[in-house]
Amino acid sequence: MQAGIIPQETADKISDYYLNQRTPSQNRIVIAFGILGAILVGLGIILIIAHNWDEFPRMVKTGFAFLPLVAGQIVCGFTLMKKRGSIAWVESATAFLFFAVGASISLVSQVYNIPGNLTSFLFTWMLLCLPLIYVMNSSIASLLYLIGITYYACESGYWSHPATESYWYWILLLLALPHFVRLHRKQPEGNFMIFHNWLVPLSLLTALGTVAESTEELMFIAYMSLLGLFYLFGSSEFFSEQKRRSNGFFIISSVGTIGMLLAFSFDWFWKMLARSNLRYREVVSSPEFYASAIITLVALGFLFRQMKNQPLREIKPLGVVFLVFIVTFIMGLSSITLPLIIINLLALAIGVLTIRSGAQADHLGILNFGLLIITALVVCRYFDSDLSFVAKGILFVSVGLGFFFSNYLMLKKRKAHE
Repeated sequence: MQAGIIPQETADKISDYYLNQRTPSQNRIVIAFGILGAILVGLGIILIIAHNWDEFPRMVKTGFAFLPLVAGQIVCGFTLMKKRGSIAWVESATAFLFFAVGASISLVSQVYNIPGNLTSFLFTWMLLCLPLIYVMNSSIASLLYLIGITYYACESGYWSHPATESYWYWILLLLALPHFVRLHRKQPEGNFMIFHNWLVPLSLLTALGTVAESTEELMFIAYMSLLGLFYLFGSSEFFSEQKRRSNGFFIISSVGTIGMLLAFSFDWFWKMLARSNLRYREVVSSPEFYASAIITLVALGFLFRQMKNQPLREIKPLGVVFLVFIVTFIMGLSSITLPLIIINLLALAIGVLTIRSGAQADHLGILNFGLLIITALVVCRYFDSDLSFVAKGILFVSVGLGFFFSNYLMLKKRKAHE
């Protein structure tokens, strides 16, 4: 400006532009506090009204029941017309209206003594709030909705006596998935995407058990196939732009698969399975069979797609564990020893291959995860074998030395390259 390269007016505009810019961290703080503030305001209004609730006549109670809902709609309408480009406004207004809907339903039910239970309340609440995800293009609505339908599935499938059907959960989940895909396309590395990457698999794992009825043993196949599906999906190009710690599908599937293999490395499961006396006609007509078959077929589809896009040697062992487990499960219906050996060898092989993969990639996290798998397997056999204390002690010392030397050699290799 002083050199006369640009006019004063242009310089002022440039200065104003940069002064008004906020860093990503500032934007995240504004959004987080905006959402928190909207929730606290809504809860505060409800508490104030609740304090004097019994003293109000029925018509006044009805007015107060609809007041949060009307206020939330007004704020959302203002946001759509005037503040559509502000994420803080959109998410805060949507969070307020989301809770206002639930408050209005419960208050009207209480005023007019409308019969119902928590399951029907959650279902109605989530169904009414589903449009908010798309009308407001709100990720906080999507996250709250996922939490709500998961609670609904647990309430209807686990905690109700007698348990009721929770199949509506799967339809409600499918209706919310388009926002998950759209969020990935627009903000693949955003915080809301990271939260969805963790909440979606956790919700699915939590709700899957609600389909169990009479042949619960088959649910182990369903869970193992679901974890395999998560691993294959988490390894796909869909997550190529994200950091590993942001990939909840990959981490949950890795830890979950190893945890299940370690649990199955004891003989209690195979003894229980051998005594189960499953009948063919009963199995093929059960919801557990359909759930296991559908999830396994979807996982196979992802596996074949991955095999098409990359060499067979690059397929990770955790991506095919579910197939090995299905074969081992069938063996376990008539045998105990052979499945037990297969599962222990499979867990050991995954640990060794993970260590090898970590060493090749020069990644301490992967290498130590492989060592942890072997350590966990050794601990399991410590409580499940007749070895002497000296032999067990030598085993633990050997694993500890393996940890030390593996990390030492990798760090030494890094320094040599530097």
